[in-house]
Amino acid sequence: MTADDGEVARRHGIGTRTPRREDAKHLAGKGSFVADVKMPGLKEVAFVRSQVAHGWIRNVSVPDDVAPGSVWTGIDLAPIAQPLTATSTLEGFRTAPLPNLAVDKVRYVGEPIAMAIADTRAEAEDLAARITVDIEPLPAVVGFSSALAPDASLVHDDWPDNIFVTTSGDIGDVDAAAQAAAVSITREYTMNRQAVVPLETRGVIAHDDRTTGQLVVWSSTQTPHMIRDMIALLLGIEARRVRVIAPDMGGGFGAKCSVYPEEVALAAVAVRLGHPIRWVEDRWEGMVSSTQARDHHYRITAHAAQDGTLLGVEADILVNAGAYSVHPWTATMDATMSSAMIPGPYRLRNYRFRTRSVASNKTPLGPYRGVARPGACFAIERTLDDLAHELDMEPYEIRIKNMVRSEDMPYTSVANKVYDSGDYPEAVRQVVELIGHKEWRDRQQNVPADSRRRIGIGYGSFCEQTAHGCIEWAARGLAITIGTEGARLEMDSTGSLTLSVGIKSHGQGLETTLAQVVSEVFDVDPKHVTVVHGDTALTPRGDGTFASRSMVMSGGATHGAAKVLADKVKRIGAVLLKEPVENLRLEDHSVVGPSGSISYQELAKEFLFTPDHVPGVEAGLEVSYYYRPDVQTGAFTYATHAAVVEVDLDTGATTLLDYGIVEDCGTVVNPLIVDGQIIGGIAQGIGSALLEEIVHDADGQPKATTFLDYLLPGATEIPVIKIGHIQTPSPNTVFGMKGAGEGGAIAPPAAIANAITDALREFGAKANETPMTPMRVWTALQEAQASQTAAAAGAAR
Repeated sequence: MTADDGEVARRHGIGTRTPRREDAKHLAGKGSFVADVKMPGLKEVAFVRSQVAHGWIRNVSVPDDVAPGSVWTGIDLAPIAQPLTATSTLEGFRTAPLPNLAVDKVRYVGEPIAMAIADTRAEAEDLAARITVDIEPLPAVVGFSSALAPDASLVHDDWPDNIFVTTSGDIGDVDAAAQAAAVSITREYTMNRQAVVPLETRGVIAHDDRTTGQLVVWSSTQTPHMIRDMIALLLGIEARRVRVIAPDMGGGFGAKCSVYPEEVALAAVAVRLGHPIRWVEDRWEGMVSSTQARDHHYRITAHAAQDGTLLGVEADILVNAGAYSVHPWTATMDATMSSAMIPGPYRLRNYRFRTRSVASNKTPLGPYRGVARPGACFAIERTLDDLAHELDMEPYEIRIKNMVRSEDMPYTSVANKVYDSGDYPEAVRQVVELIGHKEWRDRQQNVPADSRRRIGIGYGSFCEQTAHGCIEWAARGLAITIGTEGARLEMDSTGSLTLSVGIKSHGQGLETTLAQVVSEVFDVDPKHVTVVHGDTALTPRGDGTFASRSMVMSGGATHGAAKVLADKVKRIGAVLLKEPVENLRLEDHSVVGPSGSISYQELAKEFLFTPDHVPGVEAGLEVSYYYRPDVQTGAFTYATHAAVVEVDLDTGATTLLDYGIVEDCGTVVNPLIVDGQIIGGIAQGIGSALLEEIVHDADGQPKATTFLDYLLPGATEIPVIKIGHIQTPSPNTVFGMKGAGEGGAIAPPAAIANAITDALREFGAKANETPMTPMRVWTALQEAQASQTAAAAGAAR
């Protein structure tokens, strides 16, 4: 953050001013949801999907009386659309082409096999029901044990086993750390599979517009420019002929930032038809065909000195990546992220890890808010709490003792991540006070002996890499490196401003916050700034909205464009006001100098209508700017969460009594939006901790495909959330901003599991698997009590 940036922020109040509600409304989305789009000749699509997790397709039978072009199979589609193959530069990575429509084999329930087109969705579904698919079932590969068994059925027949890739590392001297340790413990943890479940399901419209010569694709995607590029490549057409529009969206959370077969299939077929076609995902499809998340297993060994110093950590990480790699993230995404984040915010120097990304007959794994960090946080934070118990320390004390300190910044972690700024121990100290740790501990210790309820306190700390640059994505093995964002800013003849950006806002309030950045530079009310996004024909190239990057990257591009345009506006003002440019400033919608001022409206009108009145200044009031941070390692947000729970010993039910978070996402541009991101993330994290799980049976059939079986958190599950902020600007970003979109979702499973374990310490029960349902908690309690009884009986003998 430069001195000039800091002065702008102080003068105009970034972090203190929240735009009026009518401002935000004025700036909000400008289109319709895919499901609401109306156009002449639009027909609807229904997909025939596999009801079998694993099997050979022996025949796809299409009724003889169907109209030409109304049914498409994998054989029909193969000549006109290539399958998407996600590639990685990691050594030993195995590719698995993702079919647009399955041809020879199906590999998960929900995999598309054929598409039916009709005037209405109901008619399309009726037509799809008449298509007969003959599948010869094969043994399903479901969990880690079946995937890794020596005689396992192969998900991909040309592979020697079911492992996408194995990665490993051995940094420092873990063996010496183990020898020096006063305490060493080994624990195993499981974070089970989840659906992403945005409020709006996916949707695609494709139309070959013969009047413009463009293939126009509407998609509820977080990455419109990436979708355009991949459609062009897979269909073998020039990208200039493809326009992708991402209209209003009802959330994404990562499920909408991969390239899907449905997008490619509809685009390919639309080119062959004379009318537009639309597919809107129903909820069952959303539960089985949209990418899923989590599904990790960890074996952690930690070595500590008697005073609680963390000496070394060993991690063996398994990730069930499903049947295919998705573009661009690949099946390595969760495993590589987990191994990098296990060291957390701690001064750990000895670390050994192995990761295996496993193929199975489940829906492909993809990004979900926090990506692998919730699992890594769950594993290391649960382990730290058990270490603290072994060493008779308060859990928050062992965190403070081992955390990277503010004077250590910038700090290169044992996983080679550069933590840029922050005071990690201070977040712990503040959240301890925020939830009233001492008072809750007193209440816990004074619970009547005959009570069937127990209180527990738990903490979860993490640091989170946000807004990663090209170098970081390349290190993870991505075949495409992400790290640039574009912005175009134009002042029109009335002096108002239009900002076009390559990211896609789908609920983050970026229309408001990016307008704030423009308003900071030009000193205008945000209501005079229009933000355009989500249309590849109208916006500069951008990588999209994911990885807590949009405000840092697009905000950086916006700031760069605004600064360049502001300099030009001042040069124009210098001519019109007859003042040296260095004597001018931008203030209250005007260029102001010692002897007078001129409004933006007057200036723009004069310059655009009569450019001969402004000699020496090049034409145009439009600027494009591409931002790439000088430091490519990202800006590290961090936080500590604290949870207080009450556990019913008879039922295993867990009630959240209190919840607090103290976080640092650098300079806060809009406090209301940041708090909203935190609360929403925590709500999703509570779902991960207590409720959400997609269970598969031994045949690979998902058993939770409706909201009757797949439980989501509601108002009664979310307590009042206490929020505290630390603001440590990043030295590497404009205004010192860091990403804030995912941190709320990362630590709830860890904090809640630690609280449940704390509540049940007297019985020896542990919460080591998510979700921590009443049945799992009750079972853990019964097993622990049985173990205690057996141990007592053995001692008596």
